Amino acid sequence: MLQHAGIEVSPADLDRTVEFFAILGFIKVPDPTDGAFTWLECAGTQIHLLHEPNPTVPPRAHVAVVVPQFDAALARLQEHGFEVERRREYWNEPRALAIAPGGHRVELMAAPPPRTP
Repeated sequence: MLQHAGIEVSPADLDRTVEFFAILGFIKVPDPTDGAFTWLECAGTQIHLLHEPNPTVPPRAHVAVVVPQFDAALARLQEHGFEVERRREYWNEPRALAIAPGGHRVELMAAPPPRTP
């Protein structure tokens, strides 16, 4: 199980990034560091927002999250002004790509891939 992923976020984009992930079900959790990060968690998986004045945003790299109530979550993201694009289905399940503040790509999945034996 992947426990967390860290992404660099400009302090100017921090609040909006927290809002983005909150729509996907993530909540803030205590950060045991010196405040250099903002930690978010959903169902045991965390996203660590690393505060960087000049963040690095890889053009194709992404995190992927399974989003309960997929269609409603996509609609909420769009209502809040976030860019969302439906993508080709895998495993007969819908997927989308959303762009978080600062340009990070986040793949949204209605369900995880089926387990392999």
